[in-house]
Amino acid sequence: MLDSYSSKELLERIADDDVKAFEEIYQRHATKMLVYATKILNNQMVCEDLIQNVFIDFWNKRSEKNINNLESYLFRAVKFQIFNYFRNNKFHDTDLTRLNLIDLSINASKKMEFEELETTIENLVKKLPPRCQEIFLLSRFEHKSNKEIAAALGISEQAVKNQVSKALIFLRENLQKGEYLPIFSLFFGLLAQ
Repeated sequence: MLDSYSSKELLERIADDDVKAFEEIYQRHATKMLVYATKILNNQMVCEDLIQNVFIDFWNKRSEKNINNLESYLFRAVKFQIFNYFRNNKFHDTDLTRLNLIDLSINASKKMEFEELETTIENLVKKLPPRCQEIFLLSRFEHKSNKEIAAALGISEQAVKNQVSKALIFLRENLQKGEYLPIFSLFFGLLAQ
């Protein structure tokens, strides 16, 4: 019934306590969010709980939210949940290896605030060349696939991969200087490359 509604229309209905609109948003986004979280944490049960927390919070604060881009908002919420999970739980050796955390201080990363990292990443992304920046934003902030980006920009999928890789290398190098690399993996799922 509501599958033809835009995200904006669904958000307006949710603000008026429309449970069906909420369910439609859940159906559209939950699986993609779960896949994203599972690639980072590699723990299906924990990830299901984190996604559940995102949607519970979303519903509880439905009348307070002013959301311009629903998908970006939901993925940011997932990233924040993952950040909190890592902050509140000790890293395991397998996590350290999987997230490329070798030779970096875990204690320093645990103290870092989520907003500080986000601002740092946004500032670094602005330093990328225009085309690289555009492709990277589509890939990592709008969660578009390489195929979708290639079709939208009229370039090859390989060109997209090259630009995303170039951006990740630039960000990784600059974040490592500030010991931000551990949480960088949470933002961009480096292992999904």
